[in-house]
Amino acid sequence: MGRITVVGSYNRDTVLAVPRFPQPGETLAATGMTRFHGGKGSNQAVAAARAGATVTMVAAIGRDAAGQGALALWAEEDIDARAVMSLDGVPTGEALILVDEQGENEIVLVAGANGVLAAEGAAGAVAGAALVVAQLETPLGVTEAAFRAARARGIATLLNAAPARDLPDGLLALTDILVVNETEAALMLARTAAPGALAAALAPRHARGVVLTAGAGGAYWAGRDGVVVHVPALPVEVVDSTGAGDAFIGAFAAALVERARESEALRRGVVAGALACGVAGAVPSLPRLAAIEAAAAQYR
Repeated sequence: MGRITVVGSYNRDTVLAVPRFPQPGETLAATGMTRFHGGKGSNQAVAAARAGATVTMVAAIGRDAAGQGALALWAEEDIDARAVMSLDGVPTGEALILVDEQGENEIVLVAGANGVLAAEGAAGAVAGAALVVAQLETPLGVTEAAFRAARARGIATLLNAAPARDLPDGLLALTDILVVNETEAALMLARTAAPGALAAALAPRHARGVVLTAGAGGAYWAGRDGVVVHVPALPVEVVDSTGAGDAFIGAFAAALVERARESEALRRGVVAGALACGVAGAVPSLPRLAAIEAAAAQYR
């Protein structure tokens, strides 16, 4: 299996259980608090490693307790962290996550060290990878530098366009596979439509195609050939959806570097995302390969 290089964020997640989301100006009592490892980049790296891939992490952390926790996590998950920057005077990133009684979440981020990740280190870490994966919780210039280095070496790139924001044309041109949800796709197209139509509209902009995740609606793959593939969601009792998107991307990416067809990679991603919804916390919820394969076998 080829190696995946993940360029992205690490956050320490503080998760507050709430009966519902507060209204503007309202103070609401939480019913519980837990802390987990987080950050889209780190979550996706762990998800890919648990799904069977060899993974290198490129990130920036502070020289603090949270940063030491990140290094311990990556070592435990057998993720190569030699390209991770440990910085003095900058805190490790933080995330505050509210989870309601239906398992839905709202997230507020503090970038910390994620905001000063260096482009040079990211670009240098892509050599030897089969796929470079990035998100939007670190500086766009860093992702663009990594993708440019990947393109020069003939390495495929995958961009998870989350959190939603405007993206430069240069970065999109370097993105082989774009992964978005319905909100992110509608923002990029400045219109709403059915999920499959949104994916199809975005696909011609990218070398291979677009994945659109639709939660309970499953996921869609739209290739440049105009073919749209839909994989329905698995029925699942949602405990916490925080890690579902990252579980999807990690399993999808791991399947791609195993040379699976996009439709099969999509199915594995949907299965992993569904399994993640049944466990509280992002990293604890990320399923391992055996669980993904067992659930996928029943889902054919």
